[in-house]
Amino acid sequence: MKRMLFLLTGLLCTTVSVFLHAAIPPASTEDIISDIYRFLAETEETDYEELQETLLEMAAHPVNLNSATREDLAPLRFLSDEQIDRILLYAYRHPMDSLTELRLIPGLQDYEIRDLLPFVCVRPVKREEPVYWREMLRQTRHEVLAWTDVRYAEDPHRDHRHDPFYTRLRYKLDCHRLLQAGFTLQRPTGTDASGLQYGGYIQLNRIRHLHTLVLGNYQAQFGQGLVAAYPFHTGKAAYMQQADAPAEGLRKYTSTDGRGLHGIGGTLRFGQADVSVWYSLTRENDSLRRHTAGANITFRHKNFKAGITAAENIWSDTLRYHYEHAAYNQHYFRGTRQFTGGANFRWRRGITHLFGEAATAQNKRQWGWGVLAGIQVNATADADLTLLYRYYSPDFDNPRGYAFSETSRANDENGLYIGADIRSLPRWRFSVYGDVFRFAAVKYGIPYAPSWGYDTRADILWHANDTHQTMLRLRARMKGGKSSYTARWQWDCRTGGWRLRSEADASLATDSLPGVTCGFSVFIEAEYTFRNAPLSVQGRLQSFNVQEWDNRIYLYEKDVLYGWSVPAVYGKGNRLLLNLRWQIIPQLTVYLRLSETVYSRSWAERRGIPDTRTDVHLLLRTVL
Repeated sequence: MKRMLFLLTGLLCTTVSVFLHAAIPPASTEDIISDIYRFLAETEETDYEELQETLLEMAAHPVNLNSATREDLAPLRFLSDEQIDRILLYAYRHPMDSLTELRLIPGLQDYEIRDLLPFVCVRPVKREEPVYWREMLRQTRHEVLAWTDVRYAEDPHRDHRHDPFYTRLRYKLDCHRLLQAGFTLQRPTGTDASGLQYGGYIQLNRIRHLHTLVLGNYQAQFGQGLVAAYPFHTGKAAYMQQADAPAEGLRKYTSTDGRGLHGIGGTLRFGQADVSVWYSLTRENDSLRRHTAGANITFRHKNFKAGITAAENIWSDTLRYHYEHAAYNQHYFRGTRQFTGGANFRWRRGITHLFGEAATAQNKRQWGWGVLAGIQVNATADADLTLLYRYYSPDFDNPRGYAFSETSRANDENGLYIGADIRSLPRWRFSVYGDVFRFAAVKYGIPYAPSWGYDTRADILWHANDTHQTMLRLRARMKGGKSSYTARWQWDCRTGGWRLRSEADASLATDSLPGVTCGFSVFIEAEYTFRNAPLSVQGRLQSFNVQEWDNRIYLYEKDVLYGWSVPAVYGKGNRLLLNLRWQIIPQLTVYLRLSETVYSRSWAERRGIPDTRTDVHLLLRTVL
């Protein structure tokens, strides 16, 4: 460990002497995805694999701005709703000849155009021609991923026969996004061949009236997510830019975590109307099965969209929970059959954008209600204001819903969210939100009722020039009588083949019993991309001292492709992280991630955990 620290320190010191005015290369797709993660990451529970999958597909098949729709650009979470509308309006009125025309669109900053370039292109719009399968198959793209993770820790209390290896094999087929198919095999850590998990999908897109057909693993998102939604959360920060829900509809689900749907679904498009139906049979555990049947009808007319969604869930046995008698889950759904239904809308007029959804869910002999409504006002081309209100009654509980909420479950909550994103000053960006919420019943970690809380955050971003930027983030939260305050300072510099980053985080938590606790984390990071070789190396050296779990600090860490890591920094010690990306040949790329965490021995002994933990992630990617 000491030798590795010495080598990394030498590397970081060397970067200080680089020529700071060297030309900066265009940002890579993976760098842009990492930047999106750093902005959105608020907890370690969010799975960004599906978002990364979508963005990499967009990079492989850039969207033609001259024929793009809102649905095509919605996955670009760094663009606001107003920015997307301005791009579409400009391309409709003035078909673009070059991407340099993006600078003529009001409200687009230079750094946003830089991030947009890998995902879009400009081509003349051609009339639709019949699809020839022979030509489509000739353009087929194959991708094979072999992934291995190893975690090793000297733990005297753990059985050393425990298998520390996690393995995963994945195959993808993409026929110019008209036909997509794939399957995944994985074996979690500590399991044998009987614990093998697998999943696959087939998706057809835009073939005459058949807009989408999915088989196997897929996901459904309609409205604001009160009835049917992807198992994906971007956090409250994303609503400062895109207040509406992510791209709607049925689409494949590449993960095998069991949170998606499994069966068949399809969407037929007739002019301005879409009709979607789906059926799913999934396994909750070894003895519990869930049947899901759902339907949605969506109508669009100019700037107005409205839809109705209904779903029926049938379990093979009564749905129960691990902590069945805990007070916080007494309002959760229990039973063998549940119906959920709702209506949603979205309407834009001038600078105003209205959206919302109202839904009901059967819970025992009662019907719970959930309402989410919001308005986004684009005061100027560079300023957005968002107001969002939600009310979920105590009896409203949908295990398949993932709507905007303070907790991970849209149940028993009444709250108001206000966010603003201001880019009026050159090279400056101010983003702030405030959220106030109230719970009528007991919630997890809050032993009394009723209770209330708030969550506020402010980001100040300064782009000194095209190569340097600095960000200050302040956040204050209170829930259940516990308050926490965090501050983050971040510096980022790109010059030549180098990218240097430094970050300092501080956390302060107050509680009526243990009093005030604090924590901090500091790291310095350097990444170098060789100009004459397809090789990229990144190193991070981090030191942290976080006293209690309430002081935990979430930090995004770069991982192998399709990997994501937002660990909660907790404890006292140092951490070393190394990432390597080597494209051996155009068809084969190797990703390697090494990390080692060394905790203070006294701190580790008091908590009965090992003082050293090592993780190795290896990914081989083949694209044909």
